[in-house]
Amino acid sequence: MKTLRSYLGGQWVEGTGAPQTLVNPATEEPLAQVSSDGLDLAAALDYARSKGGPALRALSFAERGTLLKEMAKAIQAQRDELLALAVANGGNTRSDAKFDIDGAIFTLQTYAEHGAALGAAKFIVDGEGVQLGRSPRFHGQHLSVPRHGVAVHINAFNFPAWGLAEKAACALLAGMPVLAKPATSSAMVACRVTEIVAEKKLLPEGALSLLVGAPRDLPARLGSQDVLAFTGSGDTGMRIRALPNVMRESVRINIEADSLNAAVLGPDAAPGSEMYETFLKDVLRDMTQKAGQKCTAIRRVLVPTEHAATVRDDLAGGLKAVRVGNPAEEEVRMGPLASGSQLEDVRQGVGYLLAEGKAAFGSAAPLGAKGFFISPVLAEFSKDAPAAAVHAREVFGPVASLLPYSGRGADAAAIAARGNGGLVSSVYSEDAAFLEEIVAGIAPYHGRIFLGHPKIEMSPGPGTVLPQLVHGGPGRAGGGEELGGLRGLAFYMQRVALEGSRPVIQKLIGAPAG
Repeated sequence: MKTLRSYLGGQWVEGTGAPQTLVNPATEEPLAQVSSDGLDLAAALDYARSKGGPALRALSFAERGTLLKEMAKAIQAQRDELLALAVANGGNTRSDAKFDIDGAIFTLQTYAEHGAALGAAKFIVDGEGVQLGRSPRFHGQHLSVPRHGVAVHINAFNFPAWGLAEKAACALLAGMPVLAKPATSSAMVACRVTEIVAEKKLLPEGALSLLVGAPRDLPARLGSQDVLAFTGSGDTGMRIRALPNVMRESVRINIEADSLNAAVLGPDAAPGSEMYETFLKDVLRDMTQKAGQKCTAIRRVLVPTEHAATVRDDLAGGLKAVRVGNPAEEEVRMGPLASGSQLEDVRQGVGYLLAEGKAAFGSAAPLGAKGFFISPVLAEFSKDAPAAAVHAREVFGPVASLLPYSGRGADAAAIAARGNGGLVSSVYSEDAAFLEEIVAGIAPYHGRIFLGHPKIEMSPGPGTVLPQLVHGGPGRAGGGEELGGLRGLAFYMQRVALEGSRPVIQKLIGAPAG
C-alpha cells in the first residue's frame, strides 16, 4: 500500500506514528496511508517564509504568471492519471473528476493571464493618487504589496485539485509562498499534483509546500504576516478564529463554511416552459454532481405553491433515472460519498429533515454492503411547516428540500434569508418586477446570485465557481471571499498609503512625472 509523504522544507518527508488509511469510497479498498506525526511544522513554515517569500517577491507579476501557466500545462499533461486517481480515491464519476481537475487547470490559466496583464510590476498601484493639501506636491497614493509571511491553505475533501489550485493561484501571483493542507480522505490527487510541480521544478524553492495527514497545531504557529484560508465546517472555522495567536497577532483569516444555497422558481416560469426546464436541469445536476458534495450545491428549492406538486413529481422522476454505483462503471451517474463518516453525517442530516417533512424521493438507508452509497433524497415540506432543520443544517450530500412559497419575491427572499448567509442562490424568472424584488432581498445574504436563463449557451449552472467572480459569502458561509479576478489577490497583500512629495512617490511607483 502506498504511503503518502509531505513536501516540506524542499524535500519529501514521511510522518511517524499510527497512520490514517485512505480508501476507495466505492469498494472500501485501502489505497494509501499517511501520518503527519513527527514532522517539523515550525521549520516548514520558516523555510517557506525565508526561501519562498523572497524568491516570489523578486519576480514581477508577469513572471509569477508564467509560473502559473507552467503549472497548468504540467497538470494538463498528467490529466488522465489525475482523473483516474480522483475516481479511485474521491468516489468521483469521470465527469465529476473532470469538474475538479479541469477547474484547477482553468483557474491557474486565468490567473496566469492576470499576471501577464499586470506586467513588470511587483506591487499593485491602488487607484489614482490624490492631492492632500494646497500644494500639488503634497501627494498620497495607495499601494498593495505582498505580505512577508506564508499562506496556509486548509482545503476540503471534495475538490482536492481545484481547492489547491484556486487558493494557490491567487497567493503565488500576489507573491506569497503556500503551504497547502488537503483533507486526508481524498489527499492522493493533491499529493500527486504537488509531486508533478516539484518534479519539474516549476516554482522557486519554498514557494509550494504540502502537509498530508492531520494539521496538528499548524494554525497555532501563524503570525501577523501569515494568512490562513480555510474551507470546511463552520464549527472548525470558529475554533480557528478563537486561537490565541490568531487574536493576539491579528492573523488574517478567510473562511468558507456551510451554505444553504437556494434555487427559486419565479411565478412566471410555468411547468413546460423553457425557464422551467432550465430550473429542473440545474437542480437535478446540483443534487447529484459529486454526490451533492459541493459547497455550492442547491440545498433548498423554493417554488410557487401552485407548482409545488408538479416540481416534486418532475424532480422525483429525474432522480429516479440517476444510476448510483461504482464510478468505475461507465453508465453510473452518481458515485458514493467520500468517506464512512460523511455517509453517517448525511444519514443523520436526512433524519433531521424527515422529522419535519416527508420524503418525496429516496431515503437515508445506505445502498449495498460495501461502499459509502446513498440515494438522492428530496424532502418535501408543506407551506405551513416550520422547517427549522432545513434552514439550520446543511446536509452535505445528494439532498435537497422542496419548499413552497406564495409567488411573491419578498416572501421567497425572506425564506432564503433564514439560511443566514450563503455562497450562491439562483433565480429562474423573466419577470422584471419579481427579479428586482428578490435580488434586492437576497443579495445582502449571498456572495453570488445566479440568474438562470435558457438562452445562456452551455450554462454551467449555479454550482460552478468561476475564477472571474468572487467565491464566498456572509454569515453561515464564513464571511470570506476568494477569487473574483484580481480581487482574489487582496487577501495576500497589504494595502499601504504613501504620503509625501509627489515626484518622490511617482518615482517610487514608476509613474511618469507631471
